[in-house]
Amino acid sequence: MYVIIVGAGRVGQNLANSLIRQGITVTLIEDNEVKSSEVANEINAMVIKGDATNIKILEEADISEADVFVAATGHDEVNLLTSVLAQKYENIKKIIARVNELEHVEAFNRVGIKITVSPESTVATYLERIITRPKIADLIVLGRGTTELLDIKIENKKLFGKRVLDYSPTENYMVCAVYEDNELIIPQEDTLFYKDQRISVLTKSDYVDEVTNFFAS
Repeated sequence: MYVIIVGAGRVGQNLANSLIRQGITVTLIEDNEVKSSEVANEINAMVIKGDATNIKILEEADISEADVFVAATGHDEVNLLTSVLAQKYENIKKIIARVNELEHVEAFNRVGIKITVSPESTVATYLERIITRPKIADLIVLGRGTTELLDIKIENKKLFGKRVLDYSPTENYMVCAVYEDNELIIPQEDTLFYKDQRISVLTKSDYVDEVTNFFAS
């Protein structure tokens, strides 16, 4: 996997380091000369000094080879414009934008940027998990990282037609809600699993992968 991150601030650096530790190839783009030089000496990744709103800089970062594009600067205008530019590249499977002002979320959504995060969340951790856990539509870290709420699509054929309450709660997770006709409901005695159904699961952090594999594989 190849990920381009625009913005080498705290969020960009933390995200880059998290991905690098997993063996993912990362390139950072930073327009501040001092910051880009400092980060280049501290991180095991390519750091390009330049303005990511300039298509030549994006091409220098081999954007045509990227799988994921993350706009993580502290400026919504930059994040919006770079995300729009990234949409032109069909090879990019996921575009994620940091939104610093919550009232700007609608603007991002209107131009097709559906995955947005705000500084109020644990941004770097959230971004990293969106990238590295593709079967999880959304993930929110609760408390001090000991419990997580997953939004998962049911793909395990063995569960189709089975009662939700027969599989929840367990010692390590609980199916706390299911989506039916785009409405979130609490599982009842007659609530069944079915193909491509979305469920919300509260799980211990240590069991995220196990729970995801069980429901989504």
